[in-house]
Amino acid sequence: MGLLGKMFGKRNRPTLREDIVTAKNWIAVALTTSGYKADFTIESLKEIDRFFDEQNVPGGLLSEQVGQRLFAIGAYIGEVIIAVIGGEWETDDSDPGGEINIAVKLPDGNVVWPVHRAMGRYKNGKEDSIYAYVSLLTK
Repeated sequence: MGLLGKMFGKRNRPTLREDIVTAKNWIAVALTTSGYKADFTIESLKEIDRFFDEQNVPGGLLSEQVGQRLFAIGAYIGEVIIAVIGGEWETDDSDPGGEINIAVKLPDGNVVWPVHRAMGRYKNGKEDSIYAYVSLLTK
């Protein structure tokens, strides 16, 4: 069951794939409203890095609802990867940590975990740049 499904209880439980769509669209609007360009291009990942730099501070937008926001940012990152490189989402609705473990299987068979990357950026700062990571994947 997805993160949003847990919020809705037993009825109307969205799947993780449905949660990804909802979350990536929500975060794109929220980022844009907050002054960040979120157009699902690889260049927009620089804006994701800027968002972490500016908002991962006391009182910043990443000071509350962190889990939901990191999931949404991970969904956004994954969608950019799919748009730029190709690939498809891999999810497991039976995994208790499914929201964290959503993955993108790339056309070459490699697998990346965008929520893990978002969590690393949140915890480690600039050394876990989202833009640099995805740029390396395109090479």
